[in-house]
Amino acid sequence: MARDRFTPDFDPDCGDAPLTSARQDIVIGRWQGLRDLLWVTGDDWTLRGHRVRQLAQACAGSSTVESWLAAEPGNADAQVLRAATETARAFHLAISAGRGVPIDRDRIDTAVLASLRAAEACPEDPTPWVSLISVARLYPTGVRRQELARWWDELHRRDPYSVEGHLQVLHYYSARWHGTHGLMYDFARDAAGVAPPGCPLPVLVQYARVEEYRYVLDGAHGQRGSVSLGQHWDHDGAVNDVRRTWERWVRGRPDSNPAPTELRDLNHLAHAACLAGTADVAGSLLRLLGRRATRTPWSYTGDPVQQLTKWRKELGLRA
Repeated sequence: MARDRFTPDFDPDCGDAPLTSARQDIVIGRWQGLRDLLWVTGDDWTLRGHRVRQLAQACAGSSTVESWLAAEPGNADAQVLRAATETARAFHLAISAGRGVPIDRDRIDTAVLASLRAAEACPEDPTPWVSLISVARLYPTGVRRQELARWWDELHRRDPYSVEGHLQVLHYYSARWHGTHGLMYDFARDAAGVAPPGCPLPVLVQYARVEEYRYVLDGAHGQRGSVSLGQHWDHDGAVNDVRRTWERWVRGRPDSNPAPTELRDLNHLAHAACLAGTADVAGSLLRLLGRRATRTPWSYTGDPVQQLTKWRKELGLRA
């Protein structure tokens, strides 16, 4: 009998079955499933943020969230989802326009105003502040430092260890947007340094390394063969960063299935561990993940399926 071949599972919902069900409602124009899902999610801010972001991507090309607001204009969850949806729409326009091409400022303003309204409607929720910081980087010159700091303070006060919130600030500070590599890495290392044991914030350093790679790749017009990064992934600092994140976040945790909200972060660390040549860490992470995978960051360095298959084979992992 032939051995089973390894096939990664790139479930966009990361195994969150209730989210998958709600997303299917969007296809047929129903908003009731979205309302019910966000209601039962409650104040689990990490899970709520994950679900809102995924729903917003699905709602961006439809009028489902507008239909919900028309039926229930006072629903705070609908306001939060609309803010995230307007943010997703603004980013879709920016991607369609191409790197460096400004989009209609009114579209960005719409997302900002929707986020501020959502923050007022749901004052304890950090999610609208994540949307606000995210869309801020689409302004050609960013936003005033004092404004960004105020938004960050509001988010941090509600959820001080929000990976998504920190990640949006990291993107803003990156050289691809409104900062520098140094500013981005300083922010990532500062956040990692104050994170309690078991908190995923140390993985921000791996996100920063991907951001730096993408910046250089953008300068090479997408031609990976012309990117000269030398030992970008496997110099001593990169190796130490991988081991530090592993020690502070993952090592010693129960060998159980990761939560849907952890998959993207774990894939970033696994990707970094493979490219850094830290076989022990990479093997442990790939065993922990099993078939569950996210396309990014693997897609930035090649074909995700080929890379995952290759590394599992090299590390002696069974399909």
